[in-house]
Amino acid sequence: MHKRRGFGKWVAGKKGKWVTLIVWIVAAGLLGALLPSVNKEENNAAPNLTNARPSVQADAIAAKEFPSGADVPALIVWYRQSGITDADLGNIQKLAERLTASPVPHQTSVPPLHQLPSQALKGELSENGKSIVTPVFFAKNADADQLREGLTVMKDQVKELFGADPFAAAKDAADQLVARVTGPVGIQVDATGLFKNADFSLMLGTVLLVLVLLLLIYRSPILAFLPLIAVGFAYGVINPILGWMAHEGWIVVDSQAISIMTVLLFGAGTDYCLFLISRFRQLLKEEPDKGKALLAAITGSSGAIAMSGLTVVLSLLALLVAEFGAFHRFAAPFSIAILIMGIASLTLVPALLAIIGRASFYPFVPRTPEMQRERAVRQGKPLPTVDPKAPRNWVGKTVVGKPWWIVAICIVLLGGFAAFTTQIKYTYDILSSFPKEMESREGFATIGEQFSPGELAPAKVIVDTQGKAIDLAQTLSSLPFISQVAKPQTGSENPQIINYEVQFNLNPYSLEAMARIPDLKAAVAGALSQAGIEAPNDHVWIGGATSEQHDTKLTGERDTRMIIPIVIGLITLLLLLYLSSIVATIYLVLTVILSYFSALGLGWIIVHYVMGADAIQGAIPLYSFVFLVALGEDYNIFMISSIWQKRKHMPLIQAIKEGVGDTGAVITSAGLILAGTFAVLSTLPIQVLVQFGMITAIGVLLDTFVVRPFLVPAITLLLGRWAFWPGKHEPVTEQSRT
Repeated sequence: MHKRRGFGKWVAGKKGKWVTLIVWIVAAGLLGALLPSVNKEENNAAPNLTNARPSVQADAIAAKEFPSGADVPALIVWYRQSGITDADLGNIQKLAERLTASPVPHQTSVPPLHQLPSQALKGELSENGKSIVTPVFFAKNADADQLREGLTVMKDQVKELFGADPFAAAKDAADQLVARVTGPVGIQVDATGLFKNADFSLMLGTVLLVLVLLLLIYRSPILAFLPLIAVGFAYGVINPILGWMAHEGWIVVDSQAISIMTVLLFGAGTDYCLFLISRFRQLLKEEPDKGKALLAAITGSSGAIAMSGLTVVLSLLALLVAEFGAFHRFAAPFSIAILIMGIASLTLVPALLAIIGRASFYPFVPRTPEMQRERAVRQGKPLPTVDPKAPRNWVGKTVVGKPWWIVAICIVLLGGFAAFTTQIKYTYDILSSFPKEMESREGFATIGEQFSPGELAPAKVIVDTQGKAIDLAQTLSSLPFISQVAKPQTGSENPQIINYEVQFNLNPYSLEAMARIPDLKAAVAGALSQAGIEAPNDHVWIGGATSEQHDTKLTGERDTRMIIPIVIGLITLLLLLYLSSIVATIYLVLTVILSYFSALGLGWIIVHYVMGADAIQGAIPLYSFVFLVALGEDYNIFMISSIWQKRKHMPLIQAIKEGVGDTGAVITSAGLILAGTFAVLSTLPIQVLVQFGMITAIGVLLDTFVVRPFLVPAITLLLGRWAFWPGKHEPVTEQSRT
């Protein structure tokens, strides 16, 4: 406590407040000038799977033994509703000739369609003659920006050769040739473009939302900008630090991580600022000296703010144990952002409040009753009065009046929503996360309608025959989920390695196709075993998008099993150290976990029954868990800290009643702002962010309006002195019973 008071005196002191402000200004300015921006160090092509995964091993073998097949295809889907014409085919051949003679940037090859007779090319048309698919291959190591550059040049050539722009034609155009780029290249370019285009709109939307909510809640323009100024300075420090770390190769950052980090920073950062500001505002109504009020506010709230921030930082750092790259890449930017924002809320915000003083809350300046009377006398206005009948703290009264009813209703409500989690279906199909009008998704839809959907992403069955004469074509063709088997290829360095390219007769990005990967491998391994090859599983590798997504699913499940217990363990340990109560720690953790499952269940109800989605993205449960459990515990910590402090000098029932009342307004406003910032993600055209933002916002609202104000204090009251076990027990008196 003495350390906190000493720290508070310095930050809020006459010299300290200006020194603190200058330090932040200099830090943000120098770091921004000397270090690279994190946006310039993004790597959106970083792998998500490790070399230990079979699909990655298959790709490595393919790159070595079948280098021509290791390139990444862009599939150009040509479609004319009235049927592809001879003139269309002639132009397609001219394009192939142009690309062969003068490749576009980062292009490696293109099939020599211009050398085919017209009849042979017509054989590649769909059965109804309305569509044809032609591939263009690009370098495997090209990133999304380089691929976009190559596609842009190619589209310009198409426009020149065809005399029109088929890529701009509407999909249902009656008499026009329509073209769309899909396949791995088209999907990668579209996915990266969605996140890149979302950065500015996400930042702008988040800032405006926070500003509007603060203005509506506190009706003070200065106060509304105060947290945003703090977040802005924190971001000015965070951005170059992350950029420097990425530049040095210590961390990897991508567009998705930076987008979500921005939301987290504004949401959680504003919350930490409000925890201090609300305490300062409350004390200004009791203490005429603004310096003493600010010092008391810092002393009383800094512990809860520091504890809340530490809880979130350590929970996010738990993502470092993730094997899946996208999860792992979240850990550093998120935890560093919260750490620096926590420091800003404990240093910069008090300094700004010390500089501005009571005027921070203008025009509704908080004053003591004596100051209000003096002001009224000076202005010749009637003395202010308080209506004794005005309702105050009805939530606290309700909790202490009917705790059993409160617990029962909350558990039924939250448990009912949580029950829907058993019905959730998951998808790992990246295309389903795209808007329906996105080019790569439209192209894939056309392939599915006109050809076999498996043509979009064939699987590579790579086999080490160990010198045995084995023909696996019949084995593969006999599988009920395979529609086509291409002519096998022999390895360039090891002729014993054979590659069979196969097409599924279903959507290669679907869960059904992913579930067939083990069956496919088992069938090939069985054939190898019959040929006398020992340990056949060690000589079969399945590559391609379907196998990659199967490995993604397994990796995500592994990470979930690892990270969830670690996060729960870390939060449990921190709460135990902070509260010195085993019982309170247990029910605080359990209520937040219940809230998480309730949010997931309610989110599924909205996504499935209201929005009509068949499944949610497979990564969302882990994303939401880490955020909701860590952030949800923030509100519990802030409220329970108030109860803990008050019960030292008043009966528990009164401490709960006043603790709920004192923290109710700030946690409600903080929860609305945090939920609102995550809800901003729902405005983006990316389904994984829409679903993640919505489910996380729902969880925050449940914590704000159900768990924190009702369930937790009601449980605390029912447990009585045992809520503090094995800490110091409050003596049970007649006053505390009533």
